[in-house]
Amino acid sequence: MHGSFSRCTASLLLTGSLLLGGCADFSGIAPQAQMRSATGLGLKDPPPLTPADLNAVAAPNPWWEQFGDPRLNALVEQALQNNPSLRVAQTRTERARAAIAGIDAARQVQVNGSAEASRQRFSGRGFYPPPIGGSEYEIGTVQATASYEFDWFGKNRAALNAAVGQTAATLADAQAARLLLATQVTRHYIALLRLQAQREVLEQTALQRQRIGDISRLRFQAGLESELEPLLNNPSVPEVLRQIAELQEQAALTDNALATLTGRPLLGEGAHATALGRLQDLRSAPLPETLLLDLLGRRPDIAAARWRIEASLYEVEWAKTQFYPNINLAAAVGLSSVGLGNIAASNSDQWSVGPAIRLPLFDGGRLRANLRSKAVDVDAAIEAYNVLVLDAAHEAADQWVSAAAVEQQQAQQQAHQANAVALHGIAQQRFAAGLTHQTTVLQAEGQVLAHQRLAIDLAARALDTQALLMRAVGGSYALAASPGAQ
Repeated sequence: MHGSFSRCTASLLLTGSLLLGGCADFSGIAPQAQMRSATGLGLKDPPPLTPADLNAVAAPNPWWEQFGDPRLNALVEQALQNNPSLRVAQTRTERARAAIAGIDAARQVQVNGSAEASRQRFSGRGFYPPPIGGSEYEIGTVQATASYEFDWFGKNRAALNAAVGQTAATLADAQAARLLLATQVTRHYIALLRLQAQREVLEQTALQRQRIGDISRLRFQAGLESELEPLLNNPSVPEVLRQIAELQEQAALTDNALATLTGRPLLGEGAHATALGRLQDLRSAPLPETLLLDLLGRRPDIAAARWRIEASLYEVEWAKTQFYPNINLAAAVGLSSVGLGNIAASNSDQWSVGPAIRLPLFDGGRLRANLRSKAVDVDAAIEAYNVLVLDAAHEAADQWVSAAAVEQQQAQQQAHQANAVALHGIAQQRFAAGLTHQTTVLQAEGQVLAHQRLAIDLAARALDTQALLMRAVGGSYALAASPGAQ
């Protein structure tokens, strides 16, 4: 009979809760923003992501290795290991993972144990008659309780999916920080190589101009030139030396910035200049004929924005479940006695079991206000994603255009430099035949050196633009999933 009564009670409570839940009013509350079509933007929708997949999220591939410089590879790896900003991002990721574990634990059966012992005097005029009433006794209780919340309306599932989305976004943020840091290290390294190559050419230029000045003075002293010729042929060696000093300053500042990125000390023991290769030894990847915008889907910041949208959508679902009742099943079993010596005696056992239902009846509009807030969060996440995608497409297109323009400039400059080299060769032949003097040869050599400086600048810009283009399309970013339903 008791069993039938319990079943009937549970059925009535469940039926009543479902009826009340059917009265939940969400009318007029829904996200309004529209996410731009991934297909229309050249992007691809990534597949779903579950909590288990988060452990398999790969770090971005070392795209900087395509430059073929082991010194650059070592610097980037050093920066990824030592930079404090990345460690901050890692702590945020671990915090997000812990949040998933906490929410997932709430979906399981909760079991607690307790043991209590106390000495108590019972009132002689209270509920308990003599001999308990008016006497002192030791009371002992040993009990285990268990509870389970039925997720019939998907509240816990929605909370878990929202946490998974936020965690995936946090992972993508960490990857975005890695991508940005690797790009900064690469660009600073290229800048150092450019400054080193420019300094070498300027040192040759200083020697070349010094030789022109010396020859002009000797010819004047020999009466072969007028007093005006040495002034006209003045090679301005001090100006070249000033430019060399300027390059040294720029190199020192760039090296300091690179040391900060890699966590290397700037001063004191262990401080030293960055070991450099040569600019001409860096490999340049061929530029694609067209810009593939679907590569933007690999960008970690875009992936993070998409995951935040999905997390916000699940938070809307969670807010809707707050309109429905919470249904819990609780049970307890244990021993209790008056007098600790009787705790293990027969008939000292006790137990209880039954459902617990909490219904939101009158909340003054709190639940609707919370749902409206979550819907606005979705709109904000969608609009932020739309802006980010447009900006990313603009950035990638700009870098692709710049890279193509630099390639054309290099082709034209190489043809012009080849002409200067040919003229220098002719001047050398005429000098060897006694048809001109050495100053003409040195002046032709100066033109070659000037073209070498321009070639260095264009080569460095081509490599720098390549690094920026890699960042614009997400490098070789491998995290290409999106959180979905469980």
